[in-house]
Amino acid sequence: MGVRGLQRFVEHACPQSNMWVNLKDMAEQHRRLHPGHSPIVVVDAMGCLQSWYTAEAWVHGGQWREYLRSLENFTDAFRSLGIELVFIFDGVIDQKKRDKWVMRRLRNNQEIAEIFQHIKEKASQPGRNMFFIPSGLGTFTRFALKSMGLNTICSLQEADYEIANYARLNGCMAILGQDTDFLIFDTVPYLSVKKLHLNKMTTVMYSRENLCHSLHLQLMDLPLLACLLSNDVVPEKAVERLKQQCLARYTPCNSKATKRKEMVEAVAHYISGVTRSYDGLRKIERNLQCTSTERLLELGMRTYLLPGQYSPWLPHIVPSPARSQCENTMYTDQRILQFARERHIKAESRIVYKVLKVREVDCSNSLEDELDTELPGQAIVYQPARQSIYGIILSAESKSQPETTRSYPIVKEWFVYPGNTLQQPNLVPALPPNLPGGIPDLQTLWLTEGSEVKKLRYCTFLACFGLYDFAEGLLPLEPPIAAVCCLLTYITLQVNTICWEDLDAYLSQALVIRDKTADQLAQIKVPHVDSRAVHLASLFVRGLSELLSANSACGFPFKMGDLMPWKVFDGKLFHTKYLQSHSGCRAEDLLERNDILLQEFQKLKSLINSICVTKKRDIQSRSRLCTTDNWERPGTHSRGGIYPMASQEQQLPAYRPYHAHRPDYQAKYPQPPTQSGGRLQPRSGPHNRRPQLSPQWSGFQGSRPGWY
Repeated sequence: MGVRGLQRFVEHACPQSNMWVNLKDMAEQHRRLHPGHSPIVVVDAMGCLQSWYTAEAWVHGGQWREYLRSLENFTDAFRSLGIELVFIFDGVIDQKKRDKWVMRRLRNNQEIAEIFQHIKEKASQPGRNMFFIPSGLGTFTRFALKSMGLNTICSLQEADYEIANYARLNGCMAILGQDTDFLIFDTVPYLSVKKLHLNKMTTVMYSRENLCHSLHLQLMDLPLLACLLSNDVVPEKAVERLKQQCLARYTPCNSKATKRKEMVEAVAHYISGVTRSYDGLRKIERNLQCTSTERLLELGMRTYLLPGQYSPWLPHIVPSPARSQCENTMYTDQRILQFARERHIKAESRIVYKVLKVREVDCSNSLEDELDTELPGQAIVYQPARQSIYGIILSAESKSQPETTRSYPIVKEWFVYPGNTLQQPNLVPALPPNLPGGIPDLQTLWLTEGSEVKKLRYCTFLACFGLYDFAEGLLPLEPPIAAVCCLLTYITLQVNTICWEDLDAYLSQALVIRDKTADQLAQIKVPHVDSRAVHLASLFVRGLSELLSANSACGFPFKMGDLMPWKVFDGKLFHTKYLQSHSGCRAEDLLERNDILLQEFQKLKSLINSICVTKKRDIQSRSRLCTTDNWERPGTHSRGGIYPMASQEQQLPAYRPYHAHRPDYQAKYPQPPTQSGGRLQPRSGPHNRRPQLSPQWSGFQGSRPGWY
């Protein structure tokens, strides 16, 4: 992220470009200069996630209530100084930066493999030097901030660009983040979140003016400097030869160590010797390594020009890139499109606008063990549900075609999973779920009110996960618990190696967490770390994000707040329940001797089991025989003998996909290739038979929910 080598340079070789500042003093000075205007700090939210996640435990799936408290402490510190915060999240991946995104994802895969290797060897969480943010942290953070009433924005284009432009247009006090691109943009001062001390409200401010003075450059030269050093648009291989030539001319006799520090100075010296003109830029471009990148510098420099800004290095006739891929239109209903756009910008929905506009979605890495052949990656597990969600969002297009010749829209997926090299997106058909009466249009789901529509939203949501026929059992449950049951049932139908011990751990922690405070959860001691439990935790949390997507597509039958992980999940709590469950701990102990929770636990298990029986899914007991120093294993009983225990040597296929779609899709979309770039289609499976039952809606109550 940012400009290669620039962060190290400003911190170690150019001390005048970074200075400690007191935010209270900055705020007071801003008020004096701008009477009647509160100081505003624009926050690069994705760049701050690691700084915000201060919980000691990170490998277990996320300490979400601790994380909420950390966010509250952060925002309270600024509020106490009268500083307003505006949080901007990445809403799209700029196609110019896709190669860099792929490179990072592949590098993250290696980092995750090392994390799991450590867990298997040491049975413990790695040190903070191997820290990897919990799955879904970026997604859920935006909803957490909204729940606190904070100004939260999801970008329509590259987030860095929108952050710099928003701060400049609105006369903000500063940008807070950790990305050297903010040193390149001609915008407001840039503050370091990494150096921020909340107790003193001090941090480092990076000065682009002082940087230019030190390098004998002008502000207008910084975009070219960034491109020649390499950034997310200009790859290192394109400029490496030119950089080495600059360095050789600038420091012909110095050591390699000194040369590395002086690379920035060498490139700046080279720039200062070229005439500031388009002809000068073209001369530099001819010195690049690859002829195919002839205009790469021009493209890279334009990503730093905000609206109304010009550069002597570039011709004025070409406007700055104020539009992104999300400004290209692939959907014709402008009212629906505008509604989705507004919700996207306000960070009130997930994936809907991107599917409507460009039919392309992406998902970063999860803490998944690629060597565990019994547990597939979350991208594979939730693909059928995503296809249903896409089918609902894009239903208008498929409905407009004759049934006999109907084809379904294709969505490009950039999802990380074992074996995917990400050289191309997977091409996934938007297959709507099978609903009596067909798929309701978005006008009905999103913009129509009434009791029947409320039923329809809930019904359509369940259909995304193949559970339309079981609404009667799910409706009476509290919304967060209904969501958990929906998710766990779906996971169990999709992954054959999910056993009763896993479900007991999932369910018990979802109930026990209700009365736990952040402090109580933080004090939980995990005897040892189990790699399978880590994988299962990520699978569950990623599933919650799929619930958010379905909820957004179906018109919000649930309040978004009811689908948040801090309502139903805590990493360490789940991990301890997993270890207890697989060690033979009885249900009453899993529920911590709470009779009310025990009764609810048994009822929910019965509900999930009844659905799975209907779907021909026989859940087995497969104790992993975990042993700890803290818990006595009472034997090989199976929760009172209700469920049979499978042999430890029994090998089950890990992934048996369930699809709630019509069988006639199989003729149109045959068995797909699995490699990246292939069309991922529905596959037949034993759970692909859907009983023709109609849900009973007696006693349905409730109004269309808001946010929280």
